[in-house]
Amino acid sequence: MRQSVGMRMVDSASVAAALAPLAAGCPRVVVPGNFATPHTTLGIVDAALPTYRLFALNAQAGMPERTGVVHETPFVGPGVRRSARLDYVPARLSLVPRLFSLTHAPDVVLLHTTPPRAGRVSMGLEVNVLPAAVEAVRRRGGLLIAQVNPHMPWTYGDGELSTDLIDLGLEVDEPLASPVPRTPGEVERLIGERVSTFVEDGATLQLGIGGVPDATLAGLVSRRGLRIWTEMFSDGVLALDEAGALDQDEQLVASFVFGSTELYKWVDGNPRVRMLRTEVTNDPGQIAQRPRMTSINSALQVDLFGQANASWAGGRIYSGFGGQSDFVVGALHAPEGVAVIALPSWHRKADVSTIVPVLDGPATSFQHSWVVTEQGAASIWPRTSQEQAANLIRIAHPEERPGLERAARERLDNLIF
Repeated sequence: MRQSVGMRMVDSASVAAALAPLAAGCPRVVVPGNFATPHTTLGIVDAALPTYRLFALNAQAGMPERTGVVHETPFVGPGVRRSARLDYVPARLSLVPRLFSLTHAPDVVLLHTTPPRAGRVSMGLEVNVLPAAVEAVRRRGGLLIAQVNPHMPWTYGDGELSTDLIDLGLEVDEPLASPVPRTPGEVERLIGERVSTFVEDGATLQLGIGGVPDATLAGLVSRRGLRIWTEMFSDGVLALDEAGALDQDEQLVASFVFGSTELYKWVDGNPRVRMLRTEVTNDPGQIAQRPRMTSINSALQVDLFGQANASWAGGRIYSGFGGQSDFVVGALHAPEGVAVIALPSWHRKADVSTIVPVLDGPATSFQHSWVVTEQGAASIWPRTSQEQAANLIRIAHPEERPGLERAARERLDNLIF
């Protein structure tokens, strides 16, 4: 392991000069994804390296897109979804950190951090797989660069890092990005209301990304003693806290955060928010220890065998496993745990049913507790295959039910409606 003399604050030209020895090859560069990507520093990297492999989770708009840049990711974001140079790496999110010591060793890691305090910085909004990337790049003598941003909130936990481990720091006054606010539609609101009935007082929550999880959170403001153990959260959790729905004595555990400016102010220096590395938040064994663990995720399709596809659309990778499979397994093994898949019965953009006879692509997760649409809730586990199929058909779009019944009779014996 290379010894470091501590983070040296430099200008953009010095960052480019430090990258120059790598320009003859095709190095791997790991950066934060979601809404924490250090775009200014990444732009310097992109100008300095003719060819490189860029590793980011859920990359948003503004990522380099040109010949010479290969996008590597286990979770495809909208910023690279249509890239002609995309290398998708199937992996549960809990296993992604292992990639850095096996097949995807980094040569450069970019961080997006707070300014230093007493010899430490915080990764703020995005911890995720970055601690493992930092450890891997240090082992192989690579380059660790921090974009130091006064707008980045200080969060406690595994994202706090000694400046002795960082080679270069570049001061950048760059406002943090936020997702476009979305108002749940009527279908999403109805699904959210149905899903919220599965959340009891004292439950531990994990919610995925999207309109349905957002609508579900809106229906939980009257609950009390809720806990948070999740891979990510957004403004809905802030609303729960303001409504008094959260257990004030329990820490809110997550691995990354994105949302409004108000949310970023709320997490800044908040001792109740604990940002932990993915290996901890997404460990099914850790998840299974949470009381009344309630995992709520969405999907693109669910088939009559109770399998959910949240990853593939139209024969192409759309996103990836993410943390869904980790949390479904963990919740099912937790005391009084529940794993819910929630989705509209009809996909408006594709104009197709989301309840299908057999998935079009690989399964992301299966054997959930419930599948919920605006048409109702289908009990999945512990039901027979015939019961699962019959329950799912009842919550499908009414126009699709006759065809699904015919398909079910062809594939399953003793099916009764």
